Amino acid sequence: MSFVTFSSELLRYPEMGFVLDTSRMDLPTDFVASMQAKVARAFEDMVALEAGAIANPDEQRMVGHYWLRNAALAPTAELQAAITEPLVQLKKFAADVHSGVVTNPAGEAFARVLLIGIGGSALGPQLVAEALAPDARMPLDFFDNTDPDGMDRVLARIGAAELARTLVLVISKSGGTPETRNGMIEARQAYEAQGLDFGKYAVAITGVGSKLDQYASAEGFLARIPMEDWVGGRTSVLSTVGLVPAALQGLDVDAMLAGAAAMDAKTRVPDVAQNASMRLALAWFHEGNGKGEKDMVVLPYKDSLVLMSKYLQQLVMESLGKELDLDGNKVCQGIAVYGNKGSTDQHAYVQQLRDGVANFFATFIEVRKGREGKRIEVEPGNTSADYLQGFLRGTRNALYQNGRKSITISLPEVNAFQLGVLIALYERAVSFYASLVNINAYHQPGVEAGKKAAALFLHTLTSVRDALAALSGQAATAEAIATKIGADVEEAYHCLNHLAANGEALLALGNTPADDMFMKA
Repeated sequence: MSFVTFSSELLRYPEMGFVLDTSRMDLPTDFVASMQAKVARAFEDMVALEAGAIANPDEQRMVGHYWLRNAALAPTAELQAAITEPLVQLKKFAADVHSGVVTNPAGEAFARVLLIGIGGSALGPQLVAEALAPDARMPLDFFDNTDPDGMDRVLARIGAAELARTLVLVISKSGGTPETRNGMIEARQAYEAQGLDFGKYAVAITGVGSKLDQYASAEGFLARIPMEDWVGGRTSVLSTVGLVPAALQGLDVDAMLAGAAAMDAKTRVPDVAQNASMRLALAWFHEGNGKGEKDMVVLPYKDSLVLMSKYLQQLVMESLGKELDLDGNKVCQGIAVYGNKGSTDQHAYVQQLRDGVANFFATFIEVRKGREGKRIEVEPGNTSADYLQGFLRGTRNALYQNGRKSITISLPEVNAFQLGVLIALYERAVSFYASLVNINAYHQPGVEAGKKAAALFLHTLTSVRDALAALSGQAATAEAIATKIGADVEEAYHCLNHLAANGEALLALGNTPADDMFMKA
């Protein structure tokens, strides 16, 4: 590749220190021109989205996460107030916690935070905490799953003595999310076991009037901070969902918002040559043939950005993984995302990336500043940062030499502003890509289908429990129990094994699963 080609494919925003290099995606010179109609539509869709068009027809909702960093863009004064007023509220609340105005019932200052949420309500805050808060003013722990063992581990890490100084954030838009509800009940049990009134330690971040909002009001929670229905979970990190824990950790939330606003302004310009998000979307489209035929491997060469790939998994895959397009055609769209960090992955799966199945493109995220403080040489003339840069450039070259494509994003350092830049870049790229492939990025029917299936399983589980109790100490096979309750035999079998593993049933193994016998413990 010539330096002329490299230079022509490099997009720089000098005022942000941001650089996007798509030179190693090998886009044909006529590709952008061939996409002109799709690109024009994507720009038009974005204008409509930011103006308040209904973007989630399943729930008749607007999508307003772009307004969060520039409230003046919101289409009504009411919506603008719904952004600015909670921001003032959350900053004051964090300041009051830090200064000791808000304390636990014993008058002690809160020292740490337990966040209870699922999906974007946890992934965004986890990304921010890992990237920006290694020495947070208030350390942050998470209940981000309905795994009881996982919650026990978190509680053990906090410790019984420290629980009384731990503020709990419960985050759920509707208040009906089972995983979050379960986490709240588990946390409440832990507090009550220590003789503590859970409500005096808890804050709800939820929709006004939701089940959680009503519960928080009845239980006397310390605060209720609104979460708007026009902000989806995967784009909520710069809403109250992410800003409340960030402010409590002592982070500069205004700088995060400013970074996102700066990138928004650049990627709002309807010019492919100058629009980093559109150039990302077009590169994804070309490499995956507009059908997601290539996976996206995200390799940030910075430990603090280790959760970037996990965050992007939800943002990209939940937004783009759709069975139907906007015209009702079955298209099964999506881009699979995985990754960890460099140079760690050079000792893991980079071997396959270079020599194995060519079913991916890589995204390198470079952070130019190595560290704060003294320069340490690990050998004459070279530092650890020199090696990190060498591994990034070497891996990128090794992949390209074997026909593997890559994008490189460069940032000057990891701080609140630059993290806002990175978040906004990808949020808009995902929206543009969805328009290019004619899908809706802002609903999630597959997630809802999974929730419904889980509810059906729980209904069957209850019936199996009742059927076991009715056996009065007699043993039966899964088929016998399933027949009795009118359930699928395999589902009943899984229910019975679950009950046996958790001490509610006794299992006598037969020659095959069909011969296994179960009875109430």
